[in-house]
Amino acid sequence: MTHSEVDAPAWALRPSIPAVMLNPALFAALAAAAAEEYQRRSGHYMPWYMSFLVAPLVLHRSTREVLPRDTRTHMANWVSSHAVIIAGFPARARELVGPVQEGIRFGLRHEVFEIDQDGGLRGALSESARPEHASGDLSALIRAAGLVGRWLTKLDQPATAFALLGVTP
Repeated sequence: MTHSEVDAPAWALRPSIPAVMLNPALFAALAAAAAEEYQRRSGHYMPWYMSFLVAPLVLHRSTREVLPRDTRTHMANWVSSHAVIIAGFPARARELVGPVQEGIRFGLRHEVFEIDQDGGLRGALSESARPEHASGDLSALIRAAGLVGRWLTKLDQPATAFALLGVTP
């Protein structure tokens, strides 16, 4: 093993497709988009652990395509209407724990968001990452993450989202 192989970050050693698709910058952008919309709608920072729900909801194309168009649909109603898709959510969420954690660390280092003393995220997407400036799938992902951020504000308790989706914080 060469010296450069020892020093390379773990994500750089991943096969190229997972490294591109599951890169920390993407996860940071998704969390920031959700956090911006959460704060805009609620006036509060989004609890950081909600990022672990955002990524599996928006990165899984079949789930993203059936997300409601707006936040009038209650999450409980949506979950019951999409039971087949939600059945796979816990496994997808578990698989994405590491990439979400990397994204949070990346986002903090690169000032994509900040965390307050209570563990709330405040997003700060750059202009180029905004849906109106991004293209293709990235625009759809950022837009969906923002929707999920707004949608999460409709729940009385964050734990409700975790319970409805069959995962624990």
